[in-house]
Amino acid sequence: MPSLLRLVLPALAAVSTAYAASCTVSATTTIQNAGDATGLASCSTFSGSIAIATGTTDDIALDGIKKLSGNLIATNNANMKRLSAANLETLDGEMRLDGLTRLYGVDFPKLKNIDSIKWNALPNLQTIGFTAEVEQAKKLDIQNTGLRSLKGINIEEVKTLFIANNGYINEFSMQLGNVSDSLTLADNNVNVKVELPNLIWATNLTFRFCGSVSVPSLKTLNGSLGLYNNGFESFSAPNLTSVGEALAIVANDKLSNITFPMLTKITDNLQIANNSQLAEIQAFPELKSIGGAFDISGNESKVETPKLESVKGAFNLQSTDNITEACDFYKSLQQKKWLQGKYFCRGKVEDPGTAGHTPKDQSGSSKKSAATSLSAVNGALGLAAMAAVLLL
Repeated sequence: MPSLLRLVLPALAAVSTAYAASCTVSATTTIQNAGDATGLASCSTFSGSIAIATGTTDDIALDGIKKLSGNLIATNNANMKRLSAANLETLDGEMRLDGLTRLYGVDFPKLKNIDSIKWNALPNLQTIGFTAEVEQAKKLDIQNTGLRSLKGINIEEVKTLFIANNGYINEFSMQLGNVSDSLTLADNNVNVKVELPNLIWATNLTFRFCGSVSVPSLKTLNGSLGLYNNGFESFSAPNLTSVGEALAIVANDKLSNITFPMLTKITDNLQIANNSQLAEIQAFPELKSIGGAFDISGNESKVETPKLESVKGAFNLQSTDNITEACDFYKSLQQKKWLQGKYFCRGKVEDPGTAGHTPKDQSGSSKKSAATSLSAVNGALGLAAMAAVLLL
């Protein structure tokens, strides 16, 4: 089938003569080769989407276009090696690159504003050629690439950010200050260093398999925070005052220290489980209320929340160590009816578990937990969804 460009280019040429490079196409323009791309050079503003044909083997250079009001799409193209646009500053649509297994160059040296980036299965793409740095984007979804870093993307605000399964990324640093929906960093390089020094406000944050995470300015979290399977030894949120949904800290094998010195309220569940090096939990000196479950299990010898006065869901505390002092403290809160759900607290067990688990003591006997089941979930949002069950 002939390229759409063979039909539209004569019309575009006529329009550009009269209006100096403002081109509008109602349908998606499909580029078959480098010559088709060159045919758009007179369009400084292009209104419409551009797609690269799957059979294209040429390097594609969309030089001349300064603003693209539409999507830029290349999918399942195994042979294209380079995509560029020397003058593009604004892309009011999605840049979707998927299944470009030989692509090694994405060069947009003047690009600063884009609606969304969705990249997947780009194993040979190691660097991002955004020299001027993209500063505005609503959505970022980058998976299964060969990228070493995200240098070139330095946005201030984002709706959703999902960076996953990029095994070579060793650093993630942005001026990001606001996340309106969710930020997820998962299953990238296990040593990835995450630095978000300006992040003040967010809805949902999930970090999985990260080497370090720094959020020194985070103050308000309207959704959930989940830390899973990370390799860091410590985590701190020194300015976080409230968690709008759940807080989950699960299966971080090297974690020995957590600090939330300003946190006063968790609206849904608190779960801390299977962090084998976390011996003491004194991280919540100001915590007053938990709207869902209190669920801590592991090797803790000390658990302290001195200002806690309300837990509306189930209470579960299980440890391999002696936690008599902690159990005495929380039992007193239950007697005051500050712990409103079902209560279970037990130390010196062989196999501490989350709420509903039946632990064995170190002599081998077991005792049924009275708490309603709260399983270790894959995301903090799952914990929030179970809060209603735990209010019984």
